[in-house]
Amino acid sequence: MFENNKGTAGDDLIQLVSFNLGSEEFGIDILKVQEINRMVEITKVPQAPHYVEGVINLRGKVIPVIDLRTKFGLQAKERDKNSRIVVCDVKGDIIGMVVDAVSEVLRIPSSTVEPPPAIAAGVDQHYISGVVKLEGRLLLFLDISRIATDVNSAIEEAELATV
Repeated sequence: MFENNKGTAGDDLIQLVSFNLGSEEFGIDILKVQEINRMVEITKVPQAPHYVEGVINLRGKVIPVIDLRTKFGLQAKERDKNSRIVVCDVKGDIIGMVVDAVSEVLRIPSSTVEPPPAIAAGVDQHYISGVVKLEGRLLLFLDISRIATDVNSAIEEAELATV
């Protein structure tokens, strides 16, 4: 699920990158984040699933980019100066995810992570590995591996459909 480091008090620490989709806050394991980029031109891909924005050229490597708002069934939002593409590496599979804004890097005790509720901000529980309790707010901890697997499977199916 996520990589841990030992904290000084003996409690395992989790490092994550937090970002926003609308009023909801999400987090992903920092070890899976390769980089965070400003929005660039995204090339559309014919027959791609509706949540796949297209592909970008990242230093000579073509990577798929998904719109997390669309993937999670959230209302579309105009991109602005805060919009970012979070590039993740999941076991060698690299994907980009469009988010509304990247907030911060957090180091939190693993004891603050609870199992996800059945319904979490309208996002399919399949993609949520836990809920992080922070001072005055909750953060949904995403299972980026499941998202990457779904994206790669959907792209392969789309490529087969065009053959």
